[in-house]
Amino acid sequence: MTTAPVMPAPVHFSAGTGHFALTNTTVIHASGSAQPVAEYLAELLSPATGFVLAIDSTGSVDAQSEPVTDSPALGAIALTVGNTALPSPGYLLSVTSTRIELRADDAEHLFAGVQSLRQLLPHAIESSSVQDVDWFVPCVEITDYPRFSYRGAMLDVARHFFDVATVKRHLDRMSLLKLNVLHLHLTDDQGWRIHIDSWPNLTALGATTAVGGGNGGFYSKADYTEIVEFAASRYITVVPEIDVPGHTNAALSAYPELNCDDVAPAPYTGIEVGFSSLCIDKDVTYQFLDDVFREVSELTPGPYLHLGGDESLATSDEDYLEFIRRATAIAASHGKALIGWHEMGRSRDLPAGTVGQYWSYVAPRDDADKRVASFIEQGGQMIMSPADAIYLDMKYASDEELGLEWADGPTTLHDAYTWDPAAITIGVTDEHILGIEAPLWTETIDNVRDLEYMVFPRIIAAAEIAWSPRSAHDWADFTRRLADWSPRLDAAEITYNRVNEVSWPK
Repeated sequence: MTTAPVMPAPVHFSAGTGHFALTNTTVIHASGSAQPVAEYLAELLSPATGFVLAIDSTGSVDAQSEPVTDSPALGAIALTVGNTALPSPGYLLSVTSTRIELRADDAEHLFAGVQSLRQLLPHAIESSSVQDVDWFVPCVEITDYPRFSYRGAMLDVARHFFDVATVKRHLDRMSLLKLNVLHLHLTDDQGWRIHIDSWPNLTALGATTAVGGGNGGFYSKADYTEIVEFAASRYITVVPEIDVPGHTNAALSAYPELNCDDVAPAPYTGIEVGFSSLCIDKDVTYQFLDDVFREVSELTPGPYLHLGGDESLATSDEDYLEFIRRATAIAASHGKALIGWHEMGRSRDLPAGTVGQYWSYVAPRDDADKRVASFIEQGGQMIMSPADAIYLDMKYASDEELGLEWADGPTTLHDAYTWDPAAITIGVTDEHILGIEAPLWTETIDNVRDLEYMVFPRIIAAAEIAWSPRSAHDWADFTRRLADWSPRLDAAEITYNRVNEVSWPK
């Protein structure tokens, strides 16, 4: 074993000799804030192994103490939250033939370390039924911490709706890859997907359609809370997006008063963009925003609220700037840090620290680099999502049935892996980048199989760009590790595209 059989690649990996044998007598030692992660690990290991591992939480560990060297007992797994002395929060994983020790600066990174431990086990660990396998973990030493703190995936549930079970399945897939943000695109021209008590027709009328004339759907407040709580159990933050002032036909069709002429447009089931806009001059527009932002913020424990702000082609420049000034002030009043697509950088009146999300190309166009500079000059950071590298709805190849090609044609796995977030815009370095996000727009996707097919394996590339140091990015090594991962994807029953760029096992 010359390279880490782990996705994303760790900062440092050293292979030893021998292995640790996981058995039904293995005990997981945990204390304090490590306890929830220990419970997760025991639950994770149970279906494929059939083991019900005991958890010993009687010990205590000083958060500032040195890493454990002479405990736990032989044959045990020790999970500890405490100072790792790493350059940024991360984890240390040590596997010997007699014990496994995992130490992290906090519970989130302990959970990330568990994902590496999970990947060191035989691929069959991903199975949902008991497997007749020797559960050996190779002896290794791993030192690891993420390049970026924000490692996200976006799911568009507006163009096609996906139920709670599908979103939870997606969250589980994300956690395996150490992704820690799910951006939910909840509203668009084709549908409004979250219930708002003060504006009930948003879902009574605005949620009834989808691209192609499907039935639509929406999340009740209980549904949304279930998603948020499940995400939190995987150390994933949910970022809700209410896209305004454009991409609002579903809202406009539900409430005539949000239109400048007080006439509700017909529901929309196509895939064109840029034709809708809230009425900028009406007071009711800002009451609407205040109500929606308040209710969504109350449901969302995470720090962010995404306001969209993209492709507002039906809004004049003057109106757009006035709208953004008022809308961002309203959103910020509800205690959230704001995110907007990079077009929002046209405004010089953003609340301090507003985060921009870049969705132009690896080589910027249409003044996108100037919009990035605007966010940074106003004290914000950037989330990098270049469409021609990381948009998961782009076709893998021109002959594929699923996906679109507007971002300069198909986006290959090689495209998804070989870009660098800090090399897109001059003057934008790692310190200006909050992280990266891989969006999945769903114009052509309406079921979980197609969703996973478009996501995998490109989301694995995205995860490595987000987590691993630039020096660890190696295309040949990545494709070798990915090929070795094929049985793991199969065992997890993940649908994926066996792209011809990878020498998959027969």
